[in-house]
Amino acid sequence: MDRAQLADFLRTRREATQPEDVGLPRGPRRRTRGLRREEVAALCGMSTDYYARIEQRRGPVPSEAMLAALARGLHLSLDERDHLFRTAGHNTPSRTLPTEHISPGMLRILDRLDDTPAQVLNALGETLVQTRPAVALVGDETRFTGLARSVAYRWFTDPHARRIYPEADHPAHGRIFSSELRAVYSRQGARSRAGEIVDALLERSEEFAALWSAHEIGLRHEADAKRIQHPDLGLLELHCQVLYDADQAQVLLVYTATPGTESHERLRLLSVLGDRQPHA
Repeated sequence: MDRAQLADFLRTRREATQPEDVGLPRGPRRRTRGLRREEVAALCGMSTDYYARIEQRRGPVPSEAMLAALARGLHLSLDERDHLFRTAGHNTPSRTLPTEHISPGMLRILDRLDDTPAQVLNALGETLVQTRPAVALVGDETRFTGLARSVAYRWFTDPHARRIYPEADHPAHGRIFSSELRAVYSRQGARSRAGEIVDALLERSEEFAALWSAHEIGLRHEADAKRIQHPDLGLLELHCQVLYDADQAQVLLVYTATPGTESHERLRLLSVLGDRQPHA
């Protein structure tokens, strides 16, 4: 770990990042060049003291999880992220496997959707980050660990994963999740993480095994429509807009409703629910 280089790199990135770049208000009395240390710490989910000590060349060696949080909070590019890891004495994350790193451009879009249900997922259906309205709509999907991080794995192994969707829609969801997992499996191979998920599901779910044997691929929701049965708001008929980041193999999902409809009015009430999760 090169403490001096790490501290200088983080300071220069902090000073070069404007509040608007990360979705923060500038305010009329701001004199700080770039972001304040406490703002960076909040964006990265760490204490201000912890972050300040790293910038002051006296902090502990950051873990890979902390470095990933710093890269995301400061909207670093892949090259900048790799430099951050090397300077802190860690190996750089692989660029050929599913990654936790979200591109700065994707994060800038997400920052401007703070009043809209939106979330970023990787190719395996693992949710990397969500807006607060998304948590209120579908629950905190970033809290899962292990194979359960994959929405396809949860769908076939955890009954709670289906509770917010009308029962009539369950067969279509199952076919689509199986189809999407097959697409990743075909690209990454049997010895990949996708292969690990498939093997586990074949052992645990007869429903998945039947769908997997059908070899369906390329299925999507009709016109990207999705129905969600929210316990507080009732049934919402939504459109799921998808933005692909081919370089990162990630997607940004944005939930919207047709203006003037009952679902549109109900969707606006998500902000009132705050962080309350639909399955809580």
